[in-house]
Amino acid sequence: MNDDADDHEFSEGQGFGDPYDGFDLGPEFEIDPDEVDPVDSRVITDLLGGDQLPDGADAERVLDVGIEYIRINRHEQATETLERAARLSEDDRVAQEAWVNKGVAHAELEEYDAAIGAYREALDIDDSSEHAATAETNLAYALWEFGRTEQALEHAERAVELDPRFGQAWYNRGFFLNERGLAEDAVAAFDNAVRLGYRSADLLEEKALALEQLGEDERAEEVVDEAEQLRAQNEQDLVGQQSPGGAAEEQPPRERGLGGDRPGERDNQDPLRE
Repeated sequence: MNDDADDHEFSEGQGFGDPYDGFDLGPEFEIDPDEVDPVDSRVITDLLGGDQLPDGADAERVLDVGIEYIRINRHEQATETLERAARLSEDDRVAQEAWVNKGVAHAELEEYDAAIGAYREALDIDDSSEHAATAETNLAYALWEFGRTEQALEHAERAVELDPRFGQAWYNRGFFLNERGLAEDAVAAFDNAVRLGYRSADLLEEKALALEQLGEDERAEEVVDEAEQLRAQNEQDLVGQQSPGGAAEEQPPRERGLGGDRPGERDNQDPLRE
């Protein structure tokens, strides 16, 4: 994998289960769950001080803690903890996960240069592993935010080569193709994303833009209507989940990749964890 003078590539690609299944801070961190108010996310940070992460801590446990920091939006602590996990680990798979998630934390802080570096560290370990497609698509996003749009498309292309069934990677590829005026190829990429189960209002709106470029105005209007209906349905579902007396449904973790459905409009992301 070549890019400028550096060789490099994140991943929650296809085939992962629940990233947080069985997550447990574990007895080695000596945290009493009875002491933790689930409403107060600061408790996790307060209880996980330096003395809670001894030098001999297991790398996977440290990785779990770093991911928990991301989930409670303590991204600075996450970057430090995840780098430690990567350097502690003798398992390349765990180290790669740690570097990828470190990139996520940096991206949340809008530290895209550091995010790019973390994704490249992950890809240096193995640029064809189970995590590589996610590393590539996240790298593409960070490069786009950093103003290196041409390189972003190269990495988006690499992501779908690595995992042709990674729906969000196809969306990302379509977005960057659209940015370069390659509307026909962009539409094909968006259609692939939808066939693979990745469908969103933003994707449909981006597809409509591509159709307009192709002069297919009537079809573009139909897709815009579909996007508006989907957005309205999503808002209605959200209101239903937040209604008094009803428990909100747990949402499945999203695939790793662009932060939101469109670069520059980033939603909070779930970190990578197998």
